[in-house]
Amino acid sequence: MLVTIPIACFVGTLLTDIVYWRTAEMTWANFSAWLVTVGVIIGVLAAIAGLVDMLGSRRIRQQPTAWLHMAGNLVALVLAFFNMLVHTRDAWTSVVPTGLILSALVVAILLFTGWLGWALVYRHHVGVADETP
Repeated sequence: MLVTIPIACFVGTLLTDIVYWRTAEMTWANFSAWLVTVGVIIGVLAAIAGLVDMLGSRRIRQQPTAWLHMAGNLVALVLAFFNMLVHTRDAWTSVVPTGLILSALVVAILLFTGWLGWALVYRHHVGVADETP
């Protein structure tokens, strides 16, 4: 359940970056900085939980999709961390163009890893308790 918070924060960062880019209202740049920071902090906690899950189950480790899912999420988290650092600069240079590009990349990667996560649950039944009569 931890993953929903960073996903919402990173999507929110992209949206507030776009609004700041179009309006130059400082409030939106501040929102972006806070959103990306909270997303990174909770994202680290989610990554730790995911790693514990991965290391705790041979069935998960045997799925190539799980490794790709983990690697993609780690790349997204590292990019978000650098985006957080970029967002510490003054408003315009924190968003245009680097912050906006990093925000879009993170969301694009999360779309891909979200699809992989869906495949893990619904195709490979990872994390699903299969009932046997």
